[in-house]
Amino acid sequence: MSDGPLPESMDELSITGMSCAACAVRLEKVLSRLPGVSAHVNFATGRASVRRATGAADGEALVAAVRKAGFDVAPETLELALSGMSCAACAARIEKVLNRLPGVEATVNFNAETARVRYVPGLTGPDAMRAAVAKAGFSAEPILARDREAERARKAEEARSEWRQFLLALVLSAPFLLQMPFMLAGGLDGHHEWLPRWLQGLLAAPVQFWVGRRFYRGAWSSLRGGGANMDVLVALGTSVAFFFSLAVVLLGRHDQHVYFEASASIITLVLLGKLLEARARARTSAAIEALLRLQPPTAWLERDGALVEVPVAQVARGTVFVLRAGDAVPVDGEVLAGESSIDEAMLTGESVPVPKAAGDTVFAATLNGAGLLRCRATGVGAETLLAGIVRLVEQAQGGKPAVQRLADRIAAVFVPTVVGLALLTFAAWWWAAGDPVQALVNGVAVLVIACPCALGLATPTAIMVGTGQGARAGILVRKVEALELAESLRIVAVDKTGTLTEGRPALVETRLAKGIAYNEALHLAASLEQGSPHPLAVALVAAAREAGIGLALPVAVQSAGGKGVSGEVAGRQVAVGSPAYLTEAGVAIPADQLDPLTTGGLTPVCVAADGRLLALFGVADRLRPGAAEAVARLRRQGLRVVMLTGDHPAVAQAIARQVGIDEFRAQVLPADKAAAVQALRNEGRVGMVGDGINDAPALAAADVSFAIGAGSDVAVEAADVTLVRSDPAGVADAIALSRATLGKIRQNLFFAFIYNILGIPAAALGLLNPVIAAAAMAMSSVSVVSNSLLLRRWRPGQD
Repeated sequence: MSDGPLPESMDELSITGMSCAACAVRLEKVLSRLPGVSAHVNFATGRASVRRATGAADGEALVAAVRKAGFDVAPETLELALSGMSCAACAARIEKVLNRLPGVEATVNFNAETARVRYVPGLTGPDAMRAAVAKAGFSAEPILARDREAERARKAEEARSEWRQFLLALVLSAPFLLQMPFMLAGGLDGHHEWLPRWLQGLLAAPVQFWVGRRFYRGAWSSLRGGGANMDVLVALGTSVAFFFSLAVVLLGRHDQHVYFEASASIITLVLLGKLLEARARARTSAAIEALLRLQPPTAWLERDGALVEVPVAQVARGTVFVLRAGDAVPVDGEVLAGESSIDEAMLTGESVPVPKAAGDTVFAATLNGAGLLRCRATGVGAETLLAGIVRLVEQAQGGKPAVQRLADRIAAVFVPTVVGLALLTFAAWWWAAGDPVQALVNGVAVLVIACPCALGLATPTAIMVGTGQGARAGILVRKVEALELAESLRIVAVDKTGTLTEGRPALVETRLAKGIAYNEALHLAASLEQGSPHPLAVALVAAAREAGIGLALPVAVQSAGGKGVSGEVAGRQVAVGSPAYLTEAGVAIPADQLDPLTTGGLTPVCVAADGRLLALFGVADRLRPGAAEAVARLRRQGLRVVMLTGDHPAVAQAIARQVGIDEFRAQVLPADKAAAVQALRNEGRVGMVGDGINDAPALAAADVSFAIGAGSDVAVEAADVTLVRSDPAGVADAIALSRATLGKIRQNLFFAFIYNILGIPAAALGLLNPVIAAAAMAMSSVSVVSNSLLLRRWRPGQD
């Protein structure tokens, strides 16, 4: 008997030292060679997602493999909230315990009851820290919100350091850049340089070997790991130019031109391109960062009859907190008292504030209106809806669609191919023109113009911006493959109850017997049904309460197993139920009154008192606002819409007619829904939209599945895309977003390839100066990332 698949663990590592897509591809191969390890490395985010089966390589082996490949795992900083300490000795003990863990540097603040830990992911993690502290007799919980702040601070410091290096390179290269227009115009030759050659060498050397040391380090690491990346191209090309020029100076060859300006200018321009690229890449995750910044750092708690402001990390499940007018909600919670309205646009994309009262749910990072609310925390830290959104988006951003895997394969062989072309260019020019210097210049130009960075950034940057924009609009992409496939959907299968409709039956039509008042009939029916959980009974009671009708206490109530109920209300014998139930009780039901309800798709509920029919109530599940427009948008997008429902054909037909659907399947059981989706897949790619547990099999069977956010956790877990707003229009938005994102990816790949398709032959033919080639190479990556950022203009409702 099989033991089933081994349980897995997932590590997220922040990688330093990658300079292009080829680095990411090589590292991914290195990690995936480890036993039991499957890795995805995202160059755009600089992170590696590593899945390990039980018994696979441990964390130390992962880190060692990363370092052997020439990269490193960036240390991360984590703050722990500690409890159980009674004196400074306790703090010292915890600090000692934490520092024994591999790759950990920890300091404990007894007064603040926190520990600041710097650690290497893979060697250890928050779970190991919690376990070590617990073993010492204390408890520790990560303060997760500050992890991101520490990571942003680290990246900001790295960016400042690189900008300082660039400014140094710019100052040293400025004289070369000033003389370059004259050189290109032929105004200066090798005999009359503007700058003395010894000064050119002194200016170029710091740029080549100090500022440019990152390229040498990257090239060495790449070659040592058995691969080649962009650093190899830059280091090789600039070194050839620099050392050739140095040899000319040392040998006193005054008739030969030197290329110090090329080596210094290339490094300066490439570094500028990398900095601009990094700045643009940082903006690709701006949507998620904006969401995170909305969560307040503190919360107001009730203590001894007074409001006390505490850090949000100290709010535990069950804690009662207060929302004042204009406050941002610190954690997810349930309203205990008060009335207000909450602006949930930052989570759902819905601009209209949502009324809140006792029993309603509030979500972290949303904004309270003018009322005062008293709430109990139900979700804190990683349990909040906001944290779940961030996890889903980051998971999607780290995935690789098929088009990216193709680009990765190309990038893996790109650099060796370019080096071969550069050598071929050098040999061909030397043989054809007999001029080794010109051959060298053209070979260097080929090396410099070719850069796989743009190829590696084409897909992930568009995915990051697209999924970020989706999150802001309440569209959470769980699998990046879904974003790719949604563009090619041909059929959308839609569940009825809870998806096109609200999932809550309501009283929509009444037919009264002669001489009977509406309030009288509804009073008797709702009074008898008020203790029943049946959806139809709930609809009648809700209608009575909305009309302000008081209810009496029924006696001698008897239920007929879902068919109906009878009992005494205010001294009258009342029966409420289906037409068949009342007919069996001897009550006549006029066909001319009943038939219009059933043919109209309504469920009839009959009310009788003392053996006489009082009223026929038509109950129906009301359409969601905008359901018809959502279906119309899907059809305008060229999609065939099919409704699946377990309801009676008459009800299904009525709903289909109201929303504009021509094709439906009625009385479909949950297992049959999955079979119906499988059958539709024979006619084209199918997307399934559902909300309930009974939709989970059909969601799993579809090419792309969409879960209405208000639906069950099972449906949300089974779906590829979650619509937070519970609005079917989100399906059309998700498909439009998919098309916009895939369009950007195709444009990016075009830009990435066109630079090389045009640039490499031009450089090989001697039509490009190496410095101009460096500028073009730098701009290729910047143009790709900038084009991805144009996706930030996308808004819901755009097709």
